[in-house]
Amino acid sequence: MSSFKRNLQEILKYPSAIAGSLIILALVIVAGIVITTIPYSEAIRLWRGGEDVWYANPQYAPPAWINYFRSEKLPVSFALDSFESDGEQVVTTFEDVDGTTSRTNITYTFDFQADVVPQEISLYFDATYESKQPFASILWVTPDGREIRIGDFGVDKQRTYRLSQDEKLKRRLGGVPPMDGLFADPNSESGKPLKGTYQLLIESVAFEPGSTLHAEFVFFGQVYGLAGTDHQRRDLTLPLLYGVPIALAFGLLAALGTSIMTMIIAAIGAWYGGWVDELIQRITEVNLVLPFLSILIMVGTFYSRSIWTILGVTVLLSIFTGGIKGFRAIFLQVKESAYIEAARAYGSSDTRVIFKYLIPRMIPLLIPGLVSSVPAFVFLEASLAILGLGDPVLPTWGKIINDAQTNAALYKGLYYWVLEPAVLLMITGLGFAMLGFALDRIFNPRLRGI
Repeated sequence: MSSFKRNLQEILKYPSAIAGSLIILALVIVAGIVITTIPYSEAIRLWRGGEDVWYANPQYAPPAWINYFRSEKLPVSFALDSFESDGEQVVTTFEDVDGTTSRTNITYTFDFQADVVPQEISLYFDATYESKQPFASILWVTPDGREIRIGDFGVDKQRTYRLSQDEKLKRRLGGVPPMDGLFADPNSESGKPLKGTYQLLIESVAFEPGSTLHAEFVFFGQVYGLAGTDHQRRDLTLPLLYGVPIALAFGLLAALGTSIMTMIIAAIGAWYGGWVDELIQRITEVNLVLPFLSILIMVGTFYSRSIWTILGVTVLLSIFTGGIKGFRAIFLQVKESAYIEAARAYGSSDTRVIFKYLIPRMIPLLIPGLVSSVPAFVFLEASLAILGLGDPVLPTWGKIINDAQTNAALYKGLYYWVLEPAVLLMITGLGFAMLGFALDRIFNPRLRGI
């Protein structure tokens, strides 16, 4: 315990160690919250659901916070549902006319203060009836009191109505694209949209007892959420958050498995010597000249891209590296120590000597290397995903960058799509690197006082 307190006091002397520890602690807390609030099955469903799940999101939309850095404000996406009538933004009234015929009026009210028109406005209808369709009339009311007839039509049980695709509406607006025409300021010569409070009114008539009509109003703006959306309208907040536990798990498991196995194998070879040590050294020398990344690419291409398969192959290929030779050199020195001779004199077994006397001497030197190696494995997993060889199921940082690359995000000016996961990768690497360097100066006698 005294040794732990002494090491902790040494760590607190290094600002880089404190900063690195805080970054790692924040990542661990985020990972814990994400895992407990979003079950694995739900995360996979959302990630692979595509437009069936993210239908109410705009496509290729940057995060909403970029408006704080723009002089020209972009419209923010939102959705209003008639099921959730709140008396302010959504008002739904029902009137039974004669027992057979009924009227439902839905009014959506929203404030528009952007300098650019939205991508699209859509209505998703959900009607119940036996044989006679409900009939809906849609009216658009501008902030200056103008009323524009949007359309009149019968509603199927499931219907999607996109205003920008209605050619009749376009002709009614004088050939102007509907989004431009509906938000146009008649007194503006610059083409800027009219700001203020808009309303969309749906007046529906049902012709059967019990027949109902509900509608969801979706405003597809130019920006969305905390992280934006991708080509499949998926909210990038999900893979950015879920990528934290995946990256930490892969990096920590790979670093821990590699470091421990390397140390144990080096200790066994140094203690037994002879053909055992020769075999370990020859395997290490052969493994050092093998193309590490090429082998992983071959495994992902011809066998499996499962993250567990990649993790296993990574650990296997990383055991017999230069670390074995470094550990072996130290173990050969420790092997000749007086306390090792004493242990052998009173009859300690080989296993006891290796695991009770040799390996514990290496743990202080193992910890800094273990911490410092975590970013390398995190970047490795991301690199494979960027090459299209990551786990096809999991939402990871590398997968985000791969999708962005596939869809030419940088050429389209969608920099957020690449920068967000890249920044998280850099922050993760920075945290572990700062802590690892500080620990190396604390536990490595040759670096103390430097």
